[in-house]
Amino acid sequence: MSTQSRETRRVDPITLAVVRGALETTQRQMTLTMQRTGRSSVVAVSRDFSNAIFNWKPEMIVQGQDLPIHLGSLILATRTVSKYFEGEIQPGDIFIHNDPVYDGSHTLDWCQYKPVFFEDEIVFWLVSKGHMADGGGPVPGGYNPDATDIYAETLRIPPVKLVDAGKMRKDLFNLLVTNCRTRENISGDLRAQLGALRVGERNLIALLEKYGKEEVKACVSELLNLSEQHMRELIRELPDGVHRGQAMVEDIGHGLGDKPVDVEIEVKGDGMKIRLDSAPQIPFYTNSYRANTTSAVYLGLVMFMKPEPPYNEGMYRPIELDYGPHGTMINAKEPAPHVASTTCPAETVTDAVRNTLAAAYPGRASAGWGHCSCINVSGIDPRTQAEYVHMMVSTLACGAGAVEGLDGWHGVGPQAGLGGATCGEQEQLEYGYPLIVHDYSITKDSAAAGKYRGGCGVTCEVEPVGHEMTVVVWGEGRKYPASNTEGAKSVWIDNKICQVELIKKDGSVETIRENKLLKIGPGERIRTTSAGGGAVGPPGERDPKAVADDVLNEKVSVEGARVEYGVVIDPKTLQVDEAATSKLRAKSQDKVHHGV
Repeated sequence: MSTQSRETRRVDPITLAVVRGALETTQRQMTLTMQRTGRSSVVAVSRDFSNAIFNWKPEMIVQGQDLPIHLGSLILATRTVSKYFEGEIQPGDIFIHNDPVYDGSHTLDWCQYKPVFFEDEIVFWLVSKGHMADGGGPVPGGYNPDATDIYAETLRIPPVKLVDAGKMRKDLFNLLVTNCRTRENISGDLRAQLGALRVGERNLIALLEKYGKEEVKACVSELLNLSEQHMRELIRELPDGVHRGQAMVEDIGHGLGDKPVDVEIEVKGDGMKIRLDSAPQIPFYTNSYRANTTSAVYLGLVMFMKPEPPYNEGMYRPIELDYGPHGTMINAKEPAPHVASTTCPAETVTDAVRNTLAAAYPGRASAGWGHCSCINVSGIDPRTQAEYVHMMVSTLACGAGAVEGLDGWHGVGPQAGLGGATCGEQEQLEYGYPLIVHDYSITKDSAAAGKYRGGCGVTCEVEPVGHEMTVVVWGEGRKYPASNTEGAKSVWIDNKICQVELIKKDGSVETIRENKLLKIGPGERIRTTSAGGGAVGPPGERDPKAVADDVLNEKVSVEGARVEYGVVIDPKTLQVDEAATSKLRAKSQDKVHHGV
């Protein structure tokens, strides 16, 4: 049974379905409001934001289909903010915060919280989190590879009241946007969040007026219980046991070497305990505070368990999470730098949890997605003389991991986003910023090889127009490929990982392996290749016709088909040579049987 107290009031199933639909529609309308009214490309084009609805306690009751790296952290953050202002909350208030010390994810994710009052009590909390294109600090876009503490990163916002009883605090709003390089865009994004919260409040008040407060609250409690029940049933299917695993966080510039993330997962009955440990925090921006780590753990869990809707905090009631000692890379304490943490080490934490469960319980195959390697670009637009900052989300569009029975999708984003962000049209970026995108294409042979192959990564090549452009290289995935499972294995590893290259005016190419800042001018280009997704099952078991289709669609080369899948393709007709394929695969199997 749940350790949470259950509501005993019975709820009519039709009313429950209607209330659930109204809540989920409200969340989607908040998302549409953000997308249609946001000003910066990272919000309006890339959708790097998330919205959620909480109940009065507060517990998350609607987890939108947004960015998973945001959603777990919102659980801790909303409680922290509501507790901070306990006894001082009134109708019309809206709070804002980003500080990981107060359970924010990272300081580039600015989050607004609105309590919804009905009949003189808080019945809901509405929450809108958005990645700001710039958050102040020494580096445009906020990713400072030279930061040795949190004070050298971006503006920190502890919980503060942005709107007081319905009245905007203009002085505070001005303070926030004044500290950002792209003031106009940040102002627009903050107002988009405010609009999303007001749309949500309007819908929820209408719901309460129609069905009554007690009926709606009973439905909310039942939705949480349903989600909890689904997760407990899934856990109960797993044999009891204690399982341990490890994944490595790449050294992407600090020089201290790769760092392990250790996980121990105990499954007992219908509950699960997850214990984490890692190296002590380091003077580099790949430390994760506990709220961000929570998101990463929950993502790994959900990828493996694949629970059915409804998706809400009830899913996590059966999970007991131990972050390990305070002051580590995955349970950081002030003043650890952290801005890169939503991808690194978060994606490694996700790998550690999912892979440990996959190794312990074969048959629920779910491979890893590519890890995030990205560039931010900034400069003075020669057309307007205004400063711009842009996150090139198209450079982090990794391949998705395969699952049993299904290949991974191509270029849908890194593991931390799980397809929630979008790249938009490159022509739109060329119109909005002084740059040319010379190449934006699927990268051949970048997907991990398996019975069900991963998704391909993306190649992106960009050049500034008429000005000097600052390029901030950040992220990881340049050493370890995405995780495979169930016997999947690639031969060409270098094709599966992220690459960043500087193409100079003389045509020479410099490979960039560490996170750093660059200045480039017209005639110079930055070329990135995102990682492919992981695969499921031995590549020798992939249907040769499926391999031929990938060759025809330029996802796999003729040579890649032979080397990685044991499939011989006629280079002229692009048809499978069945006799040669059978012979090659038989030879490969013979080597396996003899331990070669």
